[in-house]
Amino acid sequence: MVAAGDGPWLDDAAGRLVRPFTVSNGRTRPSIAFDLLSHVRATGVTPIGYLGPEHAQALDLCRAPVSVAEIAAHLKLPAVVTKVLLSDLVDCGALTTKPPEFTHNPTDRALLEAVLDGLRRQL
Repeated sequence: MVAAGDGPWLDDAAGRLVRPFTVSNGRTRPSIAFDLLSHVRATGVTPIGYLGPEHAQALDLCRAPVSVAEIAAHLKLPAVVTKVLLSDLVDCGALTTKPPEFTHNPTDRALLEAVLDGLRRQL
């Protein structure tokens, strides 16, 4: 007999077999305010209690500082769900967070044009 948590979360043909908000137990608000550019990093503390596979994946991605947006992309989850998972890990002491540092003016025209040029090259 296979327990509910032991089956595959992804299927090559069907995609995700579990709805994203099931991963966060239906929660849509993280306990900590994260910006998409906030960096999180593992502290080395082992979480106590059961955490889902997405929690473990997120924690594994955080061995080095990484942004919330990057984690969401790797997990293939909506940002809000990722923020809930990360807040669970911060709450149990497994992650630490740092607000984004802006070294450039985010509305700098030259910077925005460089980003646009890079995106065009990718298409």
